[in-house]
Amino acid sequence: MPTLIDFRRRIRSVKNTQQITRAMKFVAAAKLRRAQENMLAARPYARQMASLLASAMSRIENPQHPLLARRPEQRILVISLSGDKGLCGAFNTNVLRRTLEFVRENAAQQVEVIAVGKKSRDALRKRRLRVIADHAGVFQRLRFEQGKEIAARVIELYADAKVDAVYLIYNEFKSVLAQRLSVHKVLPLSTEEVAAAPAEAAAGHAAGHAVGTRVDYIYEQPAADILGKLLPRYVETQIWRAMLETWAAFNAAQMTAMEAATKNAGELIDNLTLHMNKVRQAAITKEIIEVVSGAAAAQ
Repeated sequence: MPTLIDFRRRIRSVKNTQQITRAMKFVAAAKLRRAQENMLAARPYARQMASLLASAMSRIENPQHPLLARRPEQRILVISLSGDKGLCGAFNTNVLRRTLEFVRENAAQQVEVIAVGKKSRDALRKRRLRVIADHAGVFQRLRFEQGKEIAARVIELYADAKVDAVYLIYNEFKSVLAQRLSVHKVLPLSTEEVAAAPAEAAAGHAAGHAVGTRVDYIYEQPAADILGKLLPRYVETQIWRAMLETWAAFNAAQMTAMEAATKNAGELIDNLTLHMNKVRQAAITKEIIEVVSGAAAAQ
């Protein structure tokens, strides 16, 4: 049976852990505020980009561009976005599980992976998947240049016909308490897919035209020239938006997990204190009985 010293040590250890989880919760909350602001600022841009691209594609009878080429999906590229750290509940596990499910669903095809985030890189390499590139530590200091670098690699692979389709797997930020696991097809593009892009769906409640409403743009240059410049930028925007969504969702998941851990630590401290008091009361009662019994025997 644990002694009073054991209980005190355990309570002191749990209190130290509680201080750490409470501090991590506050740090995650501060990061979440900035990440959420950046994510919400990027959504209108992504929405307008998708709308403009859909308009340009609809004005060309038979648009021709390497990023519009449609081929049988024999070689698939998956961009799996996870966090760089843990202590965030099932955030990383859900992304990795969905990535592995996607690979199993397309077992007949050749699937290659670009891992974004340390957890994704380590887990996918451990399972011996074809990880052609990894970007660990990008979320420590997230910059647009990082998303642009990933997009340039994706565009190069697709334009050279080394891959036939590109998918994004990431956690989309819905609220502080909820993230939605999303599998989004980035390439190849079509008018219907661009019009129904998740960038529009995520920001449909924001200011501006409603989701799916067509705006009659006036072009100074030929639509084909504008389309050729917009397509690479659209890919960059989709990947960058997914990175921002992942970063915001990660901080929300970590804040929620640390809040729950802090609460559980408090409940554990209360339970340990209750048991310690019971043990101490039992020891006091035992001593009193021994004293009374000794006094009675001496009479």
